[in-house]
Amino acid sequence: MSYTVCQADIDAFNADGAVPLRGVISAEQLEKLAAAIEDDIREPGPFFHGYESDEGRFHGNLRLWETHPAFREICLDSQLPALAQAFFGSNKINLLYDQLFVKEAAMGQRTRWHNDQPYWPIRGWQVLSFWIALDKTTAENGRLEFIRGSHRWNRWFQPETFGKTTAISQYERNPEFEDIPDIEADRASYEIISWDLEPGDVYLFHAMTVHGAGGNSLQTRRRRGYTIRYIGDDVVYDVRPGLSKPLLSDELVPGQPLDSDRYPVLIAER
Repeated sequence: MSYTVCQADIDAFNADGAVPLRGVISAEQLEKLAAAIEDDIREPGPFFHGYESDEGRFHGNLRLWETHPAFREICLDSQLPALAQAFFGSNKINLLYDQLFVKEAAMGQRTRWHNDQPYWPIRGWQVLSFWIALDKTTAENGRLEFIRGSHRWNRWFQPETFGKTTAISQYERNPEFEDIPDIEADRASYEIISWDLEPGDVYLFHAMTVHGAGGNSLQTRRRRGYTIRYIGDDVVYDVRPGLSKPLLSDELVPGQPLDSDRYPVLIAER
């Protein structure tokens, strides 16, 4: 099974910062991912950051590809690196990392508005994410929402924690970043775009696109999202205040390409 990128997809991604791609992940791949997710829920990997509260249960984890063969296979050996290359028009594609987001039924807490790249130890423009839906994803169970064109704002928002988990400490304050506005209280002032997804569909979005998600108000259906991030030619390692510590590397120095075992090169054309 393969997805053919059309120019309309590329144009929408470049203009809006986010686009849905339909039927990218096959039924066989979804089955493998679903089993791998249950494995991680039973025995979480080392970067687990889930929590359980009065608002329900959330299971999150990252860098799963390093320890589980099913996650490794889709990150490294699927068509996704080639799709990333098509959207970037780049010669090289590296894996940045993967991440799991499971909002169980009746998990009502929103995922707050943010953009991703301020959390990551990288500098460059060619950075994107594929958010894979494993369940029917709608407004009722927490579909993602994006602010159209916000990847072009050139505004870096201060990283903050997302829930009650204690697995990730508070992020160091970066004096060059700004606090994100209260978008939820002023939604009419922004052009918010979103789409329902079927299992196997994906959201493709830029790392600087401002996005968030509602809680899961459904009592009988969870919302499993699995995200893979890729980078292109112009991305280098960067260190600054406010970064996600699990993504830091002792092997890299600022300004250096990320090519390494942690951030493997998946496509290299000369």
